[in-house]
Amino acid sequence: MTPAQTFQSKWQAMKPMVFALAIGLVAGPLITNYIGWQVTSGTARAETRDSVLQQFAMMCVDRARADDANAAKLDWGARSELAKKWAVAPAAPFADLDVRSACAARLAA
Repeated sequence: MTPAQTFQSKWQAMKPMVFALAIGLVAGPLITNYIGWQVTSGTARAETRDSVLQQFAMMCVDRARADDANAAKLDWGARSELAKKWAVAPAAPFADLDVRSACAARLAA
């Protein structure tokens, strides 16, 4: 048997595994991303921002309730102003609108 025939017989035996590997390397990441088993950087950023926003909103609610114990009984405008006053982060020049909204919603509960 010549070396070319030996290689050809080995190739015929390995050919299905090589094609399966190539298809898996291409299709695997696409399928797992479509199913949702991968965390993309955009999703990670959004979840991190939401987590930080909720933390700031909880601090805002605590400070607002210390300022006005009956914050839940206030009307929407008064709660919004109270949230605007206390939603400013320690190093920020002004309150984030999302933090202010979340704080006002938590004050209503």
